[in-house]
Amino acid sequence: MKKIILPILFLLCFLSQMSAQEFNIQVTVNTRQVAGTDQRIYEALQEAVMNFMNNRAWTNIRFEEHERIEGSMVIVVKDREGNHISSELNIAFRRPVYKSNYNSPILNYVDTDFNFTYMESEPLDFNENAFLSNLTSMLAFYAYYGLGLYFDTFGLYGGDPMYQVADQIVTQAQSSTEAGWKAFDSYRNRYWLLENFTNTAYRPLRQYMYEYHRLGLDVMGSGKVDEGRANMTKSLDYVKAVYSSKPNLYFLQILNDTKRDEWKNVYSEGPQQERTKAVNIFRELDPTHSEEYEQLLTAKPKL
Repeated sequence: MKKIILPILFLLCFLSQMSAQEFNIQVTVNTRQVAGTDQRIYEALQEAVMNFMNNRAWTNIRFEEHERIEGSMVIVVKDREGNHISSELNIAFRRPVYKSNYNSPILNYVDTDFNFTYMESEPLDFNENAFLSNLTSMLAFYAYYGLGLYFDTFGLYGGDPMYQVADQIVTQAQSSTEAGWKAFDSYRNRYWLLENFTNTAYRPLRQYMYEYHRLGLDVMGSGKVDEGRANMTKSLDYVKAVYSSKPNLYFLQILNDTKRDEWKNVYSEGPQQERTKAVNIFRELDPTHSEEYEQLLTAKPKL
């Protein structure tokens, strides 16, 4: 995977020596499929993961309380043999919208290879320069990937430094026998999740992330609803361009699942021309839900 150069301009943002936790993640360990087993280890795991994600300063950028990334992590335990736990992770990140109480989803993803060893009361140690454990490497990967998405929505290509750390985590994990880290394991894993955002061929997706959120949702949040929605509609051209060149790109499927409900909400009103353009793009991107998008065309236009 190509290395990402740390932009000098981004380094200038690290002016404050104070830092604050970046995440407010709710963690749940679901054990319904392994009922009857000792629950203490799962309770300890849940608390440990929550502390690891929320109480660690992942950057030296100061986050105010209202700026923290909201989200959830549901670890669905499939099987357990001794200290080895086989599970899947349902992870969601949300980004606050300027001057509103709304948090926009930026990732809704299921990792089906979330397998690791864990002992009750075991400290969760992480070093970006070494592969210490599959659990902490996976958690750290999603932390930095989520931060990358977050900063991409506030500044064009602003997530580069975060993707660089995520890339380093993937590189360190190449020596591991655990699934989910290698290009040849599957085209639906952590390797490809990151590759789709760091590959320059798909860079328009990151232009979409910035313009849709910063010039769209944030502008709508400031009261300029029509201007914001117009910018969002324009940003969809970037997604369409990537789809035209690579229709089976993994991240496009994830984007559909992440944004589908929000898209339908945004375009439930507004000028007919805008809705028609958006619906045509959504039907192409997400054909299995085309009927849901078509209903937007009959919604009452905004006066």
